[in-house]
Amino acid sequence: MKITALHHASLLVSDLERSRRFYEDVLGLVPSSKRPPMDFDGVWYEIGEQQIHLLVLPSPEFGLPKPPHGGRDRHVALLVADLAALRADLERAGVPYTLSRSGRPALFCRDPDGNTFELIGTAP
Repeated sequence: MKITALHHASLLVSDLERSRRFYEDVLGLVPSSKRPPMDFDGVWYEIGEQQIHLLVLPSPEFGLPKPPHGGRDRHVALLVADLAALRADLERAGVPYTLSRSGRPALFCRDPDGNTFELIGTAP
C-alpha cells in the first residue's frame, strides 16, 4: 500500500454562518457542490485537488486551552499566492495572527472555533 495524496481535512465548527464568513469572506474559499446530503450541517471547499470539510458537530475539545502561537498547535497548512494581501485581509477582518517563528514567509491564524491554519506564501 502507498498513500498517494491528502484528499481533505475535516474541521469541527459550532456556527456555520459565522464560519462561512471567515472561510469565504476572509480566506476567499468558494463552497463546493460536491457535498452529499448528510444528517448534520456543513460545507465543503475545494482547494485544487484537496478539500476542507466544515462539520457542524460538537467538539470534544471545546473549552480546552490553546497555545498562543498556532505553530505549536495542530494545524492545516495552506499555500497562498500573496501572503501580504492575505495578511491585510486578516487585519481588515480583525483576525489575530502570529508570524512564523522560523523566518519563513508564513503566518498562523485561527478560525472562529479555534481551528488553526498555517498560511504559507508562495510568491518569491
